Amino acid sequence: MNSFFDDLFGKIFKNPSKTPVRVKENYEVKEADLNEIDQWMDSPQAIDIFDRIYRNFHLKRTGIQETPQVHLFQSPYANGFAVTFEPPFTPETFSKLFLAFSRRILALGYKQVSLDRKMEEINDQVKVTEKFYLKPPLQAPSENQRISQLFGNVSIEKISIDNKPSYLKLLVTVYSDRLYEDAQPFDQMIDRLFETKHG
Repeated sequence: MNSFFDDLFGKIFKNPSKTPVRVKENYEVKEADLNEIDQWMDSPQAIDIFDRIYRNFHLKRTGIQETPQVHLFQSPYANGFAVTFEPPFTPETFSKLFLAFSRRILALGYKQVSLDRKMEEINDQVKVTEKFYLKPPLQAPSENQRISQLFGNVSIEKISIDNKPSYLKLLVTVYSDRLYEDAQPFDQMIDRLFETKHG
């Protein structure tokens, strides 16, 4: 009987030190950092990273796994991929790639809706998720015309566990609403996302 009450009291009066930490905040990237990323995207280092991920993305589709590992998400309404943090990445290049992906998506005609950071405690580990959310520009449809959704809504996440980079994830979700035109092909977005200038 005692344990029943102990259990009940434990649920009602939770020990504050046992409550997992959860914090979410919006933040902005400095203009100087964005300029640096725009320059970095044309550097030999960035070109090598973009080419490698693009190659591994296509190899994964044929069942071949290369380093860095690429994981695919495929469904009728959402497509995307994740890249694992492993060589040749460094924490710095991983952060740069996260920002570079957002710059590339903006260049496709998207608008940034939000950029936030979520910190949560899971099984004695601290998981930090930094996330860009981008949408096609809003437009009033003309009569008998549907709204362009470009490729769909795009989210880009950088996940760290206990202050160590873990993976980057890019996910595109499409509107199935009749107000919208069909989304442009995901593969076309991938081609443009990883486009590099070879000298």
